[in-house]
Amino acid sequence: MIRRISQGLRSFPPPGGALRIPGRNAPYALFPHSRGILLLAALVLPGLLLAPGALMAQDVEERFPGVSLGITYEGRRASTLAIQPFVGRLGGEAVAARAEAIVARDLRYSNRFTVLDSLPSSFARDEVDYALWDQLGADFLVTGQVEGAGSSAVLILELHDVVYREVRERGRFTLPHPDSPEFRMAAHVGSDAVVFWATGEPGFAASRIAFSRRMEDGTQDLWLVDSDGENLRRLTNHRDLALSPSWAPDGRRVAYTSYRSGLPRVYQLDLDTGQEREIPSPRPGDYLTPTYSPDGQTLVFAVNGGGRSGLFSYNVGRDCCFAALTEGRHEDISPSFSPDGRRIVFNSNRLGTGAPQIYVMPAGGGRAEILSPYVFGRPGYYTSPEWSPVGDRVAYHGRIENRGRHQILISELGRNNRIVQLTFEGNNEDPSWAPDGRHLVYVGERSWGHGLFIVDAVTGNTRTLVSGIRPNLPSWSPSLSPRMAEEDG
Repeated sequence: MIRRISQGLRSFPPPGGALRIPGRNAPYALFPHSRGILLLAALVLPGLLLAPGALMAQDVEERFPGVSLGITYEGRRASTLAIQPFVGRLGGEAVAARAEAIVARDLRYSNRFTVLDSLPSSFARDEVDYALWDQLGADFLVTGQVEGAGSSAVLILELHDVVYREVRERGRFTLPHPDSPEFRMAAHVGSDAVVFWATGEPGFAASRIAFSRRMEDGTQDLWLVDSDGENLRRLTNHRDLALSPSWAPDGRRVAYTSYRSGLPRVYQLDLDTGQEREIPSPRPGDYLTPTYSPDGQTLVFAVNGGGRSGLFSYNVGRDCCFAALTEGRHEDISPSFSPDGRRIVFNSNRLGTGAPQIYVMPAGGGRAEILSPYVFGRPGYYTSPEWSPVGDRVAYHGRIENRGRHQILISELGRNNRIVQLTFEGNNEDPSWAPDGRHLVYVGERSWGHGLFIVDAVTGNTRTLVSGIRPNLPSWSPSLSPRMAEEDG
């Protein structure tokens, strides 16, 4: 039977390592079949780089069957964004610097700007000197003001277009008491607003990551951490095995697998009330790796064992309607919905090769097509798929021919299933997308130990989120900005 009880249940059994492709620490793009060559060589310096490019492509084809190497990069520079020291009024003076520090770090972590912050307090002023900021090279300027104190404080943010010397956007954000655990999240909401004002794309600061954490006694409970690595805290306390968390689209519920009853069953936790609910299990088997449909009404999960295994659905909104999506002697696991809810990506060992592959099928069941770079006789190992909330991309981890170490990969369905490699060192598993569809969190193993890491799929920039723990199967929440706005209103 296929399980990873000790490390989690999103992927098939013990990985052991990941493949490594030579090159720089920036995303590589792998193109199907043998058409691709090194793009930089083909387009910029054909005379100088053609031979090295061909050699590198040949090396990659040995590691990734049916693909060859190409490099993609953004052909534009990042905008320079300056942050004028925040000011306080009517009691907000003591909170202004704290709010500024949170917003500044969020904007750096967005990987969309070159950020100028930590400026002298003499830069704090009521009026904006556009000529000064232009001389400093800023394209945008963020100003902030905190009015009031305690539960009545308001953070006022403005985004200035330095080039056109005008205020582009302005917003007000309610701040709870500085001692409240939600103070930082309220500031994150403001950060995401700045990202959207400047780029027209969503941010991810106002979000959290759930994961299973292995303790010294072998038990695993669910934990939460904010997107910036702060507020690490325990979510469940079963002192058994709680695995494979999955966020509902409303950010108020988490589904997961737990062994609290002695058998692996799917539960739903209401984060507002703390109430836990077991999902009905009308047929025998192990209930694993739940995921929500985009409307939050349906859970899809794996049921393995009992003679026939597969993916099944249950309508949690109506509390009814247990139904089979796939069923057979093979084991399907780790489902994930496309953003429009029409397709599901999942793992399966249905090829009988002993190594899992990734498949896509209609959300209601039906013919499944292989997504991972499978070539007959060279099966590889690809597992833990998750569909991006933005765009037609699937992230997963994999290695070739059950050897080497795992790395994080992306299949771009809308671009002829082009494959992009995001990680290149250590062992890396179980990616989960941020709500911006640009960043991923994953479990990494380095020479110094284990931790959670975040990588930007555009620039390849990587940072450590949490270190010194044994995390498994992270799940990134949707944006909590609408929820915070609802509560503030």
